[in-house]
Amino acid sequence: MLPWLRKSKILVTCPKGIAPYLQAEIVALGFPILNATEAAIETEGTLTDTMTLNLNVRTGHRVLYLFHAMQANTPEELHDRLTRLAWEMVMERDGYVCVTSFSDTAAIRDGRFLNLKGKDAIVDRFQQVFGRRPDSGPDRGRTVVHLYWKDQQVLVYLDTSGEPLSRRGYRKIPLQAPMQETLAAAVVLASGWKENGNFINPMCGSGTLAIEAAWIALDRAPGLVRNNYGFMHLKGFQPSVWRDLRTKKRKAVRKQLPGKIMATDISQGAIDAALQNARTAGVDHLIEFEVCGYQETTIPCDGGVVILNPAYGERLGEVKALEATYQGIGDFFKQKCQGYKGYLFTGNFNLAKKVGLKTKRRVPFFNGEIECRLLEYELYEGSRKPPLPCLPEEKEGIMEEVL
Repeated sequence: MLPWLRKSKILVTCPKGIAPYLQAEIVALGFPILNATEAAIETEGTLTDTMTLNLNVRTGHRVLYLFHAMQANTPEELHDRLTRLAWEMVMERDGYVCVTSFSDTAAIRDGRFLNLKGKDAIVDRFQQVFGRRPDSGPDRGRTVVHLYWKDQQVLVYLDTSGEPLSRRGYRKIPLQAPMQETLAAAVVLASGWKENGNFINPMCGSGTLAIEAAWIALDRAPGLVRNNYGFMHLKGFQPSVWRDLRTKKRKAVRKQLPGKIMATDISQGAIDAALQNARTAGVDHLIEFEVCGYQETTIPCDGGVVILNPAYGERLGEVKALEATYQGIGDFFKQKCQGYKGYLFTGNFNLAKKVGLKTKRRVPFFNGEIECRLLEYELYEGSRKPPLPCLPEEKEGIMEEVL
């Protein structure tokens, strides 16, 4: 049986630009930091500990448990050494294995070849031990093995996440070009919003930013909706341990938000999709959805953050059309959002200049391969007069200053 209580290195991967937020999460969960790169944080723990990471981490993609480290110079040598590993300790004889990989070695040129060699070695081991081969293929819904081969070093990981953690399970209707859930969580964390003030999200699309904001404010673990992880298909997995972890996190979830979360979009289809996604995420009763243009979004007068994620524009005609939108966002910030912190997430820096406001911070992110910025604007109180006085119950908190 695989030793679930044996300590080993654990690598938690993430998109570029998100590592500082991931590191803070891992530290908050009580894990040490062994190393940090722009796209991963290395910690250590047991295979059982990977359950905690998979359940709680908002900004990570994959939780990789180091199963074995070795040296190899050729594909043949790699196959031979992988075949010697006791894979029968990892998965059942009638199991299914998917092999993923990263390679930076002169020994191979095509990563798909490394996947194939890894898969062949595992099934060959089963053939030797049991006289039969397990099924294998690209499906990450069962046992997943990840190979990292750089120069002569080969690290063999058990991918305890399976499907990336960004696939929370609530986004049943993603719409076109949605923001990935892990990126949305990092953007909310970067804004500093968690417990005080309102969270306003015009141009909400499929509602990802608003949903992630609600989960963060409630301290709701992002893994509670998902029902399948890679660790569940490893030999020796104890469902009762996982159930206890989930139950404990569910009981710790806050019941109410200290401020309002409001999400608007000019498209009825977008609002319908966002509402359905929020319902699946269990927060539809906590988010106020409205069909309207961003300029018509109601802004409560007791402060908070306003975040917009407009289109970036890929073709010249689109960029020209978006200039007016970005200019309008600047007017919207100045005229309706004073007393808030305004945020614009964009991958088009030239369009961002059309906002016409001085930025306080420029936080770098990547949306896939697109280099982006979360631009912060501090919108001081001034000429705006609230349409109605704040009701007493609305004065629950003022946004803390973002350092």
